[in-house]
Amino acid sequence: MILRVLLFVLPLTVSGLSVAATPEDVLSGLKQFRQAGEVGVDLGDGRQQALYEDAEKARTAGRTDEAGRILAGMKEGYWAALGYLNLASDYAKTDLNPARALVALRVALAMSDGDADSERSQHLKNNLLVRAGYLAYGHEEFDKAISFLEKVDLDSFNTPRALYLHGLALAEKGNHRAAMQSWHRARKYPLAYPGVADAWIGMGRGYDLSGYLGQAGEAYLAANAAFESERVTLRKLAGKIREQGAYKTLVEDARETGIDWFLADSRTLTQPRMAYLLGFMEDPNAQRATGRVAALRSMAVKLERYGHDLEVFQEALTEQLIGIHQQDTEQSTADLSLRGEELATRLQSVADKAAPGQQAPIEALQITLKDAQTRLSQVRSNVSGQSGTLERLRRSVMALKERNDALSASVRQLLGASEAALDDLALNYVEARDQQMAFALDKTEQQIAHLYEYLALQNLEEAQP
Repeated sequence: MILRVLLFVLPLTVSGLSVAATPEDVLSGLKQFRQAGEVGVDLGDGRQQALYEDAEKARTAGRTDEAGRILAGMKEGYWAALGYLNLASDYAKTDLNPARALVALRVALAMSDGDADSERSQHLKNNLLVRAGYLAYGHEEFDKAISFLEKVDLDSFNTPRALYLHGLALAEKGNHRAAMQSWHRARKYPLAYPGVADAWIGMGRGYDLSGYLGQAGEAYLAANAAFESERVTLRKLAGKIREQGAYKTLVEDARETGIDWFLADSRTLTQPRMAYLLGFMEDPNAQRATGRVAALRSMAVKLERYGHDLEVFQEALTEQLIGIHQQDTEQSTADLSLRGEELATRLQSVADKAAPGQQAPIEALQITLKDAQTRLSQVRSNVSGQSGTLERLRRSVMALKERNDALSASVRQLLGASEAALDDLALNYVEARDQQMAFALDKTEQQIAHLYEYLALQNLEEAQP
């Protein structure tokens, strides 16, 4: 049973507002408080993360008891499980007996069930099971290790490592055949996964312990060939990173389904490039660098689209202004207005000379002419206002496009620097993987040499009378 301590800091005053709580409100609040106290208080994922960070500060400062008290007050979920996982790692380093570390891992497993994100919960649970299996194996509790490792999903990043450790535990119990079956299953995964290279070597060792020396030699030679092939793949991968960039090579290409050089010699059930991507993304620095490149790329695409839209709008406004000027609308209306004034003068002259009986039609013409001049003046005003409005819009669009171009140039500069930093991290990762393959290759060569030496000595003993 886990005892939870609930700490609350409740504001008693609200600025600018006075609230009188009724007895019913108090009783209802106490009831909710007690109900929450029984299951832990959920104040959101952010609150749980803040408590986890407080526990981490205490743990890294060596105050594991304080860290444990903080974790005990957290609600079940991802952050509490992660905190207990880290606490178990500390216990495993300091305790000779694995009991406390295993208890912390079991609590972490129980806590992970309360995570609302099922995918995240399952990933953490697989990690916890592998940790628990490794810890139990290290303290020679092989049955307990097997029990933990058999619960790991067969489609997770931790599966190959779990299969390898599962084989080791079975081998320690003397069941070499079952151990080799686990290692054989681990060999079907890409060598980028932890535990796969060890499983290749383990197959040779399993044949050796079972007394099949010839098959042991063949297994070591097969492992040797696999490691050599993997080093070739890693060199090609490094070349693609230098040529196309790490984001294109590791992230974008992992989404494709086509067969290329990277899959040509695949002996596995999953894509090697996805395995390398998952392995690379285990590093928090790689996660931040990849996320930064992805965000900047998305921003660059949006700014480019905005720039294109502004350019089209600017061209449309320019064409409108050109059309207005080409039609000489302002000049035409000015000429018509002048001709109207001349016609009004002439009509007035005719009216002055006309007889009284002819005044009515002349006055009607004057009214019609006056209305036409008024409407013409309105047209001139509208045309002038439209031209000014379009010109102001065009200038605003030009200013926006200049700002957008400046932002786009800044984003492209940042993107180039971010991609270069990501390339460096990826190349360092590939180099480290290549060194691991070289180390595994050296181990297989040593095993082959020892096996041949043993066989040669055995033949010499049999040849002696």
